[in-house]
Amino acid sequence: MQNLNTYILAIESSCDDTSCAILHNNVVLANVTANQKIHEQYGGVVPELASRDHQKNIVPVVNEALKAANIKTGQLSAIAVTIGPGLMGSLLVGLSFAKSMAMALNIPLIEVNHMQGHILAHFIKEEGVEMPQFPFLCLTVSGGHTQLVKATDHLSFEILGSTIDDAVGEAFDKAAKVMGLPYPGGPLIDKYAKEGDPNKFKFSSSNVSGFDYSFSGIKTSFLYFIQNNSQKDADFVTKNLNDICASYQQHLINVLLKNAKAVLKETGIKHLAIAGGVSANSELRKQIKNLEAELNIKTFIPKFEYCTDNAAMIGIAGYYKFLKNEFSDLNSVPQARMSL
Repeated sequence: MQNLNTYILAIESSCDDTSCAILHNNVVLANVTANQKIHEQYGGVVPELASRDHQKNIVPVVNEALKAANIKTGQLSAIAVTIGPGLMGSLLVGLSFAKSMAMALNIPLIEVNHMQGHILAHFIKEEGVEMPQFPFLCLTVSGGHTQLVKATDHLSFEILGSTIDDAVGEAFDKAAKVMGLPYPGGPLIDKYAKEGDPNKFKFSSSNVSGFDYSFSGIKTSFLYFIQNNSQKDADFVTKNLNDICASYQQHLINVLLKNAKAVLKETGIKHLAIAGGVSANSELRKQIKNLEAELNIKTFIPKFEYCTDNAAMIGIAGYYKFLKNEFSDLNSVPQARMSL
């Protein structure tokens, strides 16, 4: 039976964002995130620096979330925290804090799979926002993961397709780095692509069986494409930046949607959602929405603040686990890798 007065404090620290959210049942009261700028100068996340900044940020972020939600710690029903997958040092900071807080308040600790959180972000209750119906297909796209997941319940998932090497988010960021764009490069490719021709340049695709993905070869072909053309014209990237970004972005989206369409047709599923950091890409969001008419389905696109890593998605996953009394003991350890 649903507890109508449940307050969940959620903590997310799997990579370089320290986030804390407060949920009242399935409604977000506060969602506070501290970003780490230090990694920009290194062109990617440095794990040791990330964990150090989590230690600096976690107390202020939790305090700010409690203040924004106007909630006292004594009102909390449970603490939800990301257990993995992610960077081990970063996960340790969040989990250690969550354990200590749960112990001090004598309330349950709830472990949350980061990837399940991304999918369940669609079940955060907001006025005018429709939720997908089970079963639905979720295309989860981020810097570390690319998965096609069939969700049959709030806590039941089946991976139908996954990348066998690199994730699509990495394919965006590495291409941006090859072109000399600052980190994180994915959003910049999205920005420049708006002014470019998506059909100007062509890139190779990988042949993978079933519904799986492969982006390693695509990244390599892009590197050779830039190197070969830059040898002929040192200003090739500068002169063609918008068209390169538009063409490469379109190619990656085509790869993503090809498998998603195939799964939808084979399974007959009529609800398609996207999740993860790359789901903030404007062109992907546009083309996902276009599939409604093309395939006679319904699509679900998360709000921008629920695309990237955030504690609200951990909180909603924690809420559904709370309803089923799926609590953890204090011997929990973080998992850098874990299945869905």
